[in-house]
Amino acid sequence: MLLDELMKKIDEKKDRIIDIRRYLHEHPELSFQEEETAKYIADFYKEVPVDSVETNFGGERGIVVTIKGSKPGKTIAIRADFDALPIKEETGLPFASKNEGVMHACGHDGHTAYMLVLAETLAEYKEQLKGTVRVIHQPAEETPPGGAIGMIKAGVLNGVDAIIGIHVMSNMKTGHIYYRSGNTQTGRSYFKLVVQGRGGHGSSPHLANDAIVAACSFVMNLQTIVSRRINPFDMASITIGNFDGKGSFNVIKDSVTIEGDVRTMSPETRELVETEVRAFSEGLEKSYGVKSIFEYHNDYPVLYNDPEVTEHVRKALEQAAIPEVESVLETPPQPPSEDFAYYLQKVPGCFFYVGAIPESGEAYPHHHPKFDINEKSLIISAKAMAAVVASYSDDSEA
Repeated sequence: MLLDELMKKIDEKKDRIIDIRRYLHEHPELSFQEEETAKYIADFYKEVPVDSVETNFGGERGIVVTIKGSKPGKTIAIRADFDALPIKEETGLPFASKNEGVMHACGHDGHTAYMLVLAETLAEYKEQLKGTVRVIHQPAEETPPGGAIGMIKAGVLNGVDAIIGIHVMSNMKTGHIYYRSGNTQTGRSYFKLVVQGRGGHGSSPHLANDAIVAACSFVMNLQTIVSRRINPFDMASITIGNFDGKGSFNVIKDSVTIEGDVRTMSPETRELVETEVRAFSEGLEKSYGVKSIFEYHNDYPVLYNDPEVTEHVRKALEQAAIPEVESVLETPPQPPSEDFAYYLQKVPGCFFYVGAIPESGEAYPHHHPKFDINEKSLIISAKAMAAVVASYSDDSEA
């Protein structure tokens, strides 16, 4: 069987997957700046018997690889991202980042490593493959507007029947695979408010108009949106990540800048939160006589896993009986946002998770300076994606 051959070959390449991951970890690049990483990926395929390699796909260093089976069948897209974050690494790993202030703190180095070796293996066995596999190496997942949009506009999903993605998770137990059907990850929004008052001397507040007081009321009022406007059975979070009101102790500030992050689990709630936040910003002008300069941007949408595709994935993973996998479990909704959601708006698909708690048991969250993963999760990811691809090949018409 194709799957047995793929599993055996992936086992032979375990060390290579880890070596690639460590090289990429040492050489991280920020979103929309991944020149050397994209070159590394493209160079990898020079000796691999794939049918085509398209570089700079979507205009932002995306790479699309096509592997055609010997017989007709479905076209399945599989995606891995490859950008890093503006974080100074503090792991102390022997293969820590050599690019000061930039770090693979989310596992995208691991995603790329397993995907490269998996694609190579699929290409080596394409005579046994039915249908087509489209391998998407995507840049710029971390930074809006994200790399997915450009690749979609360039036609990466043309003719695709389903798209599958994996994320390794440092907070999930290694040896377990997790899935969810329907709304699975939050949509994300960003807002910025400049409160323009009138500065003055601390001894004469009546001659000024304190922007800090108005800005503070805005922040406190936002807390009522989740507690008093959102259905208790739904979810939303509103975080103020920046309140720039620094000044001298005896000077009344004339302006304050506030920046916030919004996460929601449904389009309806996303719209409601935006309406309420805008209303509070506009209300400051009447309540405090200040000027509100406001902007609000919806970026990554709610990630929706197609129920039919997700069920197919679940069955494929369970039936594969991957030796390194103890169980395949349903997971609760996940709070982070992902630009994989854009693909899922266009074609049915499934984004699932592979547990990656380090062997030390000390699990730092994603985007933490000490973030790390259990490299066994990369072998599991390669085998899990191989199982899904093989299942679609088996389902294809000869």
